[in-house]
Amino acid sequence: MQETIAGRPATDARRLWLTAKAAAANAYAPYSGLRVGAALESVAGRTFTGVNVESASYPVGLCAERAALAAAVAAGERRFSALALATDSGVPLLPCGACLQALAEFGELDVIAAAPVRASDGAPDAAPDAAPDAAPVHASDAGPDVTELSVIALRDLLPSPFRLSSEDGR
Repeated sequence: MQETIAGRPATDARRLWLTAKAAAANAYAPYSGLRVGAALESVAGRTFTGVNVESASYPVGLCAERAALAAAVAAGERRFSALALATDSGVPLLPCGACLQALAEFGELDVIAAAPVRASDGAPDAAPDAAPDAAPVHASDAGPDVTELSVIALRDLLPSPFRLSSEDGR
């Protein structure tokens, strides 16, 4: 029987996360040093990557998630099934509020990210922005610093996104 997590084959979650981690190597992060990659999968099965691009004028920087979203929309995609987010070092992180809102415009999707590192007693370290019911999946092939991935529904990270009067924004 194939290992699944949140209804998604674990191998698919690992593949998408590894794609995001590989993309992170191309990030432009001279100020924070945090190189982030995103891999956004459309319902048609196409994968689009993005990286964070920092600027000395901080507000004009771009998050990896929205960079991947822009690439996908430019290619004509409008519906997505999953977004994987990774740093080049494997440090766990989740999308910021602006990215969650931007992604919510395009429907329900899963967010795949490194799970918080476990404390020496085996319990997860406190992660203030992690969803309480995030489902972990073993990811031994993801690298030495990551042993688990989490798959979290976007609606659990942003339960009440801002919506205009119509769903398509018109």
